[in-house]
Amino acid sequence: MAKGQIRKALAGYYYVYDDGKVYQTRGRGVFRKRGITPLVGDFVEYVVEGNNDGTVTEIFPRMNELVRPPISNVDQAILVFSVKEPNFNTVLLDRFLVALESFDVEPIICLTKLDLLPEDEKPLIAKYKEQYEKIGYTIIETFIDDAQLLDKITPLLEHKTTVLAGQSGVGKSTLLNTLMPELNLKTGIISSALNRGKHTTRHVELIEVAGGLVADTPGFSSFDFETIEKEQLTACFPELQKASESCKFRECLHLKEPKCEVKKLVESGSIEQYRYDHYLQFLQEITDRKPRY
Repeated sequence: MAKGQIRKALAGYYYVYDDGKVYQTRGRGVFRKRGITPLVGDFVEYVVEGNNDGTVTEIFPRMNELVRPPISNVDQAILVFSVKEPNFNTVLLDRFLVALESFDVEPIICLTKLDLLPEDEKPLIAKYKEQYEKIGYTIIETFIDDAQLLDKITPLLEHKTTVLAGQSGVGKSTLLNTLMPELNLKTGIISSALNRGKHTTRHVELIEVAGGLVADTPGFSSFDFETIEKEQLTACFPELQKASESCKFRECLHLKEPKCEVKKLVESGSIEQYRYDHYLQFLQEITDRKPRY
């Protein structure tokens, strides 16, 4: 049997790439019985039936898989966040970062629309950039008609499978249009009433870009924490994880436990207060979550 990779899923069909050709396939009925859904990014075994129709017969083990967007075997995610229209949102950014950390996907933060930022707001954005870089995140800054954008982005894409993600209306499709102008993807229109964008992308597809694969994903503006347990949340905040190694209790939740190194560093300013506040907010969400059966 032949082997390939699912590069697109649309209307119940899976488009498998194999040695320069794409085959339209369906999944085996046994997948549904097992509760398994083939995902874009899956490496699969398939058989061809007729001219171009085939069936996916086996899905090979995944390195990881995201729930929203539904994609597997992702190396990294470029989180596209505007600094204006819509405004920069650290709660939302941290929600994305935590979710990606939990799936072992490396985040890259791309700040867009720097040209729209008023002078009096530039110091705050610069401060946030410095703080996230201190944690260890890679940050790219861009703006409309940025002539250096390709030079900033393409070196990060080679030999990687990359997801573009972020709040709607921040420029994901615009960014992909810059990488591959021939795609001419429809760009979103900001809804001034809601201060967020309208969804423009309707399916997940892996596209060859700069020696790697990039997924343009449906617009979405939030993550929940369905797969994260409260004991795992600390590991999704790199600076909290590092500090927690010095906590008195191994599974310290950094609430009221004695000799908590995380709380100590928050009080001293070594860990940013807003990051700790977001940790507490997400911890409460996980605690309040209905049990999964």
